Amino acid sequence: MNTGSDESGPAATDSGQGLGSRAPAYVKARRALHLSWQVGVFVVGLAVVGAGIVMLPLPGPGWVVIFGGMAIWATEFVWAQLVLRWTKRKVTEAAQRALDPEVRRRNIALTVVGLVIVAALVAVYLWKFGVVMPWKIKDQ
Repeated sequence: MNTGSDESGPAATDSGQGLGSRAPAYVKARRALHLSWQVGVFVVGLAVVGAGIVMLPLPGPGWVVIFGGMAIWATEFVWAQLVLRWTKRKVTEAAQRALDPEVRRRNIALTVVGLVIVAALVAVYLWKFGVVMPWKIKDQ
């Protein structure tokens, strides 16, 4: 299994740190220990990603936890490092697009229009049906 442990290879990043395992040299030098280290990192990352997936429909920071699990995997596996780089690039691009003044004005205008429509619908509902409690408080 190639985890890209050779940090002097062509996959070096612009910051000077290469892709691959960040296990201590002692662990990397012993194949069985390195393999068990990778299995441990995979299991811990899997548990964190699984918890994040459970948090998606339930209350909790699901996506943050999922990306935390991916960061754990990225300490050992090149594919996870590449996924995190791609995700970071896409999030940065989305943030730059969202901060564009023209896009911000459009988003604010759409939000105001949406709020006006919701307020109109609530006003029509209250005008037609009034404020009626679904339970009978007066009878108690």
